[in-house]
Amino acid sequence: MTASRTVFFISDGTGITAETLGHSLLSQFEDLHFRPVRMPFVDSVDKAQDCVARIRAAGRSDGRRPIVISTQVNPLVSAALREGDALTLDLFEAFIAPLEAELGARSTHTIGRSHGRANTPDYTARIEAINFTLTHDDGISDADLDKADVILIGVSRSGKTPTSLYLALQFGIKAANYPLIPEDFERNRLPGNLAKHRQKLFGLTIGPDRLAQIRHERRPESRYASLENCRYEVDAAQRLMKREGIRWLDSTTKSIEEIAAILMQTVKLDGHTF
Repeated sequence: MTASRTVFFISDGTGITAETLGHSLLSQFEDLHFRPVRMPFVDSVDKAQDCVARIRAAGRSDGRRPIVISTQVNPLVSAALREGDALTLDLFEAFIAPLEAELGARSTHTIGRSHGRANTPDYTARIEAINFTLTHDDGISDADLDKADVILIGVSRSGKTPTSLYLALQFGIKAANYPLIPEDFERNRLPGNLAKHRQKLFGLTIGPDRLAQIRHERRPESRYASLENCRYEVDAAQRLMKREGIRWLDSTTKSIEEIAAILMQTVKLDGHTF
């Protein structure tokens, strides 16, 4: 087994930016194992020195230099973190200076600018989208579907709920989702009143083997999780979606982020920026 390497995500704010960009970079090294350590709200030299102690301890434990991925607006804090004997990648330092040169303007160097806009229309839209998505999860309600930006359909455990929540959280998109169940296949039609919202429907499918594996973790040794039943449901759902002319995507090997990006491009949805 490949030894793990500690990666510190250090930020003077929530750390969401450092962790998101850092994971994108590290995902390119799929044969290596990384142990993430999250350290948000490091906004003083004293706190940075505490981080340095942990960085050095991790280096001694791992037998190799840790990696530090940070977003710091305070140059003194950033300089203090570099005392940790680690590969340090300061994402703001890497990009702010070139942007300042190109734009001919100084940045504000203000902590938390990317996440501190709780009263903006975009932020309000995100909260409304989250509430809508939770209310319309897994076919709980078919009220106000005319307000949905997209309605996901597919068999149980094909990725509808996590995709819907990601769309709401990340982009402020009101996403409802409905499960396709054996009764729908027997009736040979869409559930509820979805037919009149056909233009908003988007289907998710999944490989039967993977579906059986996921369902087995939830209900082991059940008919619900049996490979035979999973094959039947997946095949019936795909035939139903093809017959109804519904666009759909195979989620088997795709991340939630990939599914959301493809969906938004296919359905031509414009999300909010947060």
